[in-house]
Amino acid sequence: MEKYNIYFKKFQIAILIFVGAILAIIFLIYKTVPVVQKIIDIQEQQKTQSAALADAERKLANLRADSERRKVENENLPKLFFKPVNMGLDTEAAISEEFAEILQLIRENKIKTRSIVYEYDPKDDNFVKNVPEKYQVCRITAEMIANYSNFENFLRDLYKHEHYLEIAKIEILPYEKNKRILLINMQLKLYAQRDPSTYIPPAAPADSNAKAGADGAKVPSPQKVDTSGGISPEATQ
Repeated sequence: MEKYNIYFKKFQIAILIFVGAILAIIFLIYKTVPVVQKIIDIQEQQKTQSAALADAERKLANLRADSERRKVENENLPKLFFKPVNMGLDTEAAISEEFAEILQLIRENKIKTRSIVYEYDPKDDNFVKNVPEKYQVCRITAEMIANYSNFENFLRDLYKHEHYLEIAKIEILPYEKNKRILLINMQLKLYAQRDPSTYIPPAAPADSNAKAGADGAKVPSPQKVDTSGGISPEATQ
């Protein structure tokens, strides 16, 4: 027994160092394994996210290409003129359905209207002057109130409208009390196909001076009608 004690004392320091090294290794493994596992998990997540990002970028590129293709197709595709369900109607009745769609776009884009003036088959329109037997025209002059984004969306919807129409004029002024609000004066022309067989040419205008002299009456001067609405621009805030 004493012999073993002598050997133990000789190698005591070495044994302690060995045991300490083993314990240190175990401690390091205990602390290192979770870190290594976390690094592996992060790398796996990074690979997964990279794959998802690449897939998303590929889908985005496809969507952009499809959007550009559709844009080119829409630009090259002429729009059809609106055709009423019942042909042979007067201009007001024929275009009423088309006008209802425009009003719906105004409501959907949260635009306020102060006034709307209608003019059917205006004499200065090229379609009315050249082919009145084929097309009916309604010129709409509207005073509107909207913010920038809503009016932008409205114009975009008009551009995408399935039937041919013409934006004849747009005048925009920022509202003095709130520059984010626009005061808009817009002129829009809507068109509808007409049944040529139902077209009746307008009668030639009579000589008003001769008629007034014959009847001994004066021709009344036109009266100005106030069509402005009472909607305050603040209503769109």
